[in-house]
Amino acid sequence: MTSYPMSELDAHWRAANYLAAGQIYLMDNPLLTEPLRPEHIKPRLLGHWGTSPGLNLVHTHLNRVIKDRSLDALCIWGPGHGGPAVLANSWLEGTYTETYPDITRDAAGMGALLRQFSFPGGVPSHVAPETPGSVHEGGELGYSLAHAYGAAFDHPHLLVACVIGDGEAETGPLAASWHSNKFLDPVHDGAVLPILHLNGYKIANPTVLSRIPEAELDSLLRGYGHDPLYVTGSDPALVHRAMARAMDEALDRIAAIQREARTAGTDPGREYAHWPVIVLRTPKGWTGPVTVDGDPVEGTWRAHQVPLAGVRDNPAHLKQLETWLRSYRPEELFDADGRPSEQVLACVPRGERRLGAVPYANGGRLLRPLPLPAPGAYAVPVDKPGRTLHEPTRVLGHFLTQIMRDTAGRRDFRVVGPDETASNRLDDLYDATGKAWQGLTEATDTNLSRNGRVMEILSEHVCQGWLEGYLLTGRHGLFSTYEAFAHIVDSMVAQHIKWLKTSRELSWRAPIASLNYLLTSHVWRQDNNGFSHQDPGFVDHVLNKSPEVVRVYLPPDANTLLAVADHALRSRDRVNVIVAGKQPSFDWLSVDEALAHVARGAGIWEWAGTGHGSREPDVVLACAGDVPTMEVLAAAALLREHLPSLAVRVVNIVDIARLMPHEEHPHGMSDTEYNALFTTDKPVIFAYHGYPWLIHRLAYRRTGHPNLHVRGYKESGTTTTPFDMVVRNDMDRYRLVMDVIDRVPGLAGRAEGLRRAMADQRIRHHGWIREHGTDLPEVADWSWPY
Repeated sequence: MTSYPMSELDAHWRAANYLAAGQIYLMDNPLLTEPLRPEHIKPRLLGHWGTSPGLNLVHTHLNRVIKDRSLDALCIWGPGHGGPAVLANSWLEGTYTETYPDITRDAAGMGALLRQFSFPGGVPSHVAPETPGSVHEGGELGYSLAHAYGAAFDHPHLLVACVIGDGEAETGPLAASWHSNKFLDPVHDGAVLPILHLNGYKIANPTVLSRIPEAELDSLLRGYGHDPLYVTGSDPALVHRAMARAMDEALDRIAAIQREARTAGTDPGREYAHWPVIVLRTPKGWTGPVTVDGDPVEGTWRAHQVPLAGVRDNPAHLKQLETWLRSYRPEELFDADGRPSEQVLACVPRGERRLGAVPYANGGRLLRPLPLPAPGAYAVPVDKPGRTLHEPTRVLGHFLTQIMRDTAGRRDFRVVGPDETASNRLDDLYDATGKAWQGLTEATDTNLSRNGRVMEILSEHVCQGWLEGYLLTGRHGLFSTYEAFAHIVDSMVAQHIKWLKTSRELSWRAPIASLNYLLTSHVWRQDNNGFSHQDPGFVDHVLNKSPEVVRVYLPPDANTLLAVADHALRSRDRVNVIVAGKQPSFDWLSVDEALAHVARGAGIWEWAGTGHGSREPDVVLACAGDVPTMEVLAAAALLREHLPSLAVRVVNIVDIARLMPHEEHPHGMSDTEYNALFTTDKPVIFAYHGYPWLIHRLAYRRTGHPNLHVRGYKESGTTTTPFDMVVRNDMDRYRLVMDVIDRVPGLAGRAEGLRRAMADQRIRHHGWIREHGTDLPEVADWSWPY
């Protein structure tokens, strides 16, 4: 049981509550050394009070057990809109002042702390990158528990506490995250202590888990594989005692689970551990106004944000606010200079064990470079372009497998995905590690391992959350998924990009490893699934975000995929989206050519065009993506055969942001570079992997944009042959040749016969596939003829 008197825990809690409430209201008079006046109140009252007292209680009691037990601990604050609480505790323990020296730990610094909250030029109302000790953006709910498990993986000595709001508990991502305990290895991983905070209400409605019978809630949590501990009440003295008992019991259970597992090792007969969970029931807006204007507030939805509005203009509300703030007895908590008293700080840990100073919350400080093998060691030989075929993601799998082997001792690299590692041709990874699994096993199971570092669960949300938590606490990883269903995490990646953008602006945040996506089983090859699995729009979503953070790569072959992966895994503070096929596709570039091509991001493939000396091209055929590249090269071959006097330039783009002006994206081209590739006045026929209007959006300011004609996916899909997909979307080689004839001045008349032949081929194709079920022989058996 605690070695600290409850009065000291209560003093810390009251101090945090005072500062949390003060941040919402006060811009002056921080210690209430004079009666409150309207000019002491902020003109705009913003923030969330309702969850803050509960978060302060958790923080206070975590401080105590961390100090008592010398724990390395991190806390994920699920109710991230309780920013005032986390900021208050960071200031009390001193880490805020260490991070921001101008916010001193005295009356002047307290005044600055309170004033800056939700104030122009200040800090956000949510837990955010600016908040010391945070790894979790509070702007969107649902991800805290997945982040907590991601942080615990491969950190065997770390305790990750995770406060889950009962509103957040209603989200799909959070509901699926409860299954994460079946993947947590008590031998090699740390522990997660979920704290389900039931304060009863969301913004305006009751919460589901607070209103079901406790027996039903208990069954639910036990069904998830947890052993619940309950803390309930509104009397602070009783709640402090109950919370201290629950914390001690939970940590004793965690220590016993880890001790037993680490003694037994990786015994395959061991069942997964039933970890503790604390269920904390306290009133929403606890210790705040009980009623306002005759309406109940404490313990209701009215306490969610600002319980007393119009304080500047309403003398009664101003008086009630002063009574509320003075109820914490600030004169007992802070000395005359505004410094926290010894009683307030008695439970606070020292140094890097403080929750605001823990290095795991600034994961770049712990990050080590990956031991990356040379891509050339895994490259496929390319003597001539387009003569051999390989599955690009399988080639990448050999590369990733070596990284898994080389990190076996340090355990800081994981691959996550929703049950698709083998489907995506990355199953060579199982030669180096298994799939993490703590559940029951059967004789028919393959590649399951209690200490595996491939993570598969059929929830893209959980995969994303695991990997984000893993990266934010100083490790590396890759998320492999079907292209169409990357959209499931649209909102999550948007939040992560916002986090990275802000973190890059904070000198004290060390860079972390990039979030790397491998999107495969893509729109053009959905042989088993069809229209439901055809959506290339994740790229559009990502490219709308902060340009300093996002990168999108479309490698056209296996060696270029290796070069892109090597680049992405070396990068920091990025979100890298790599779109690559898993089906056999042509090898175009040697590894040295691929590395140079990726470094440039875009380039002319001289061997594919017809240069005709130094003459300007008559037409530019551009491509981005593996299937578009093949169709463009097939079209170029047809043009070389049938119109040998036509000067054709082939341009391949692997880094799609290169199309943007350099003023808008760090990888963008200057107008001079762009014009050197695409010309200013010649027609450009562009075959693009995704939705064609993205290319127009990226290039709309270029001089030659009126000459740009883009072919891509236009929502015409089904289960069909590979070539029929490009025909359906007018991106096939025959359509591209027709586009050239239609757009090169003077060509329509003299090439009318070729145009008709191309149209006839498309008609023949439709009949052929319906009769034979396969593509035309000249398509299926095509290879680069030159």
